[in-house]
Amino acid sequence: MDDRTYTADAEPGDHVTVAGWVHEIRDLGGIAFLILRDTTGKIQVKFEKDEMDDELVETGLGVHRESVISVTGDVEEEPRAPTGVEVTPESVDVISEADPELPLDPSGKVDAELPTRLDNRTLDLRKDEVKAIFEIRAEVLRSVREAFRELGSTEINTPKIVATGTEGGTELFPITYFGREAFMNQSPQLFKQLMVGSGLERVFEIGPIFRAEEHNTPRHLNEATSIDFESAFYDHTEAMDACEYVVKAAYEGVAQNCAEELEALGLAEDFSAPEGDFPRLTYQEAIDEINATGELDEPLVWGDDLSTEAEHVLGQEVGEHYFITDWPSEIKPFYIKDHDDDAEISTGFDMMHPSMELVSGGQREHRFDHLVSGFEQQGLDPEAFEYYTKMFKYGMPPHAGWGLGGERLVMTMLGLENIREAVLFPRDRQRLSP
Repeated sequence: MDDRTYTADAEPGDHVTVAGWVHEIRDLGGIAFLILRDTTGKIQVKFEKDEMDDELVETGLGVHRESVISVTGDVEEEPRAPTGVEVTPESVDVISEADPELPLDPSGKVDAELPTRLDNRTLDLRKDEVKAIFEIRAEVLRSVREAFRELGSTEINTPKIVATGTEGGTELFPITYFGREAFMNQSPQLFKQLMVGSGLERVFEIGPIFRAEEHNTPRHLNEATSIDFESAFYDHTEAMDACEYVVKAAYEGVAQNCAEELEALGLAEDFSAPEGDFPRLTYQEAIDEINATGELDEPLVWGDDLSTEAEHVLGQEVGEHYFITDWPSEIKPFYIKDHDDDAEISTGFDMMHPSMELVSGGQREHRFDHLVSGFEQQGLDPEAFEYYTKMFKYGMPPHAGWGLGGERLVMTMLGLENIREAVLFPRDRQRLSP
């Protein structure tokens, strides 16, 4: 099939072989049309019944929708055709016949519920608007990789099977590893910190993370894609600068390179990259602003985490991507450094979309004694993390970084209602297959 012509490349006067899926058949009596679809688009195939071999007509019009076929023939101009051209076939070859009873309609004429779509993802991605999501996702990952390289970062890959959880706790998936207990990693956090103490200094990773959280919401997954960054000799403000740069680069890449996909999703007119600096609110300013709206049943007090409702209230007030800085030390992980002049306030930050949190980050504690104390304060055994802590005895520079939820970035960018729409084969409490 290497000699086939993509439908988008078929020009009047060409003699072509096109191959793809039967999208639709319209039989008008003496004349009939088959719409063939491939990855570049669709093309009309015309059957004039009285002027063609009966077997050719029977083969072309007797095939079920979504069957894979190849058609060889001449391309002619036809303004009334969907793409302005059509193929008059001299041969039709049925490569793979589809069952006449499809579990969902790839033409989109009949809607399907999300569970049905996820159960039949292969068919689901034959729809232009669904395929567009994953073309855009691919562009997001390409753009952020390029942005990281522009920041002088080296891409790394860290283990996903570990002896201890990054943050301890119960949100771990245990596995049996040659007779020993191990876990699926919650985050590359500790490993990327070890790398900034190496000769690499500034690193990034795009890879899976696993969290055994018993959520069942439209914005949580148990296997997600984390976009991580860490840099030696950065403080939390410089890490926020890098975060803003990378997120803007993702939007700019999509705006520049995904016009057709945005059109398929109905976003072409309204889509644009964020402009200007992202606002930076302290945690205290954030809870004051939330409380001032009077929309929560109980006002927030210092030390409260922000609920989903609180995030929505603040997002409506701010109305754009923004940072929340200076979180209370007590609600941030042990590896987040406190401010030197106030141990009650951490250098931790979150980057928010108006609808949800996208990024968590901060400056890290690089001093060995302070790091070990942080473990003990959060009820963790420092000895279980010796592979990590001992390296802080050998010259660990100040450093900062963050983790960005890849699916959440795509979800908020495209206004998707459920994060599962941004994953090919999502994993949640109920779904382990396909």
